[in-house]
Amino acid sequence: MDYKVEKKQSVAYGKEVDVLGSTFEGGEPEGEEVGRWRQKMATRAERLKYLETGERYWYSADWFGSEKRKTPA
Repeated sequence: MDYKVEKKQSVAYGKEVDVLGSTFEGGEPEGEEVGRWRQKMATRAERLKYLETGERYWYSADWFGSEKRKTPA
């Protein structure tokens, strides 16, 4: 894959530097399997685990950063 490299002015040093451009290939997913994530999981437990992992902000007991409280509400 050929990467697009652009020359830009550095803010910190005022010199010209190489900046890596976009590295993705354009297009859209196609085919019958697009969006059919449920069929890839064999059991209900696997589906629930997948959803809980994706929504870990709501389902997790661990909290990080500014959401962490010393005393529960």
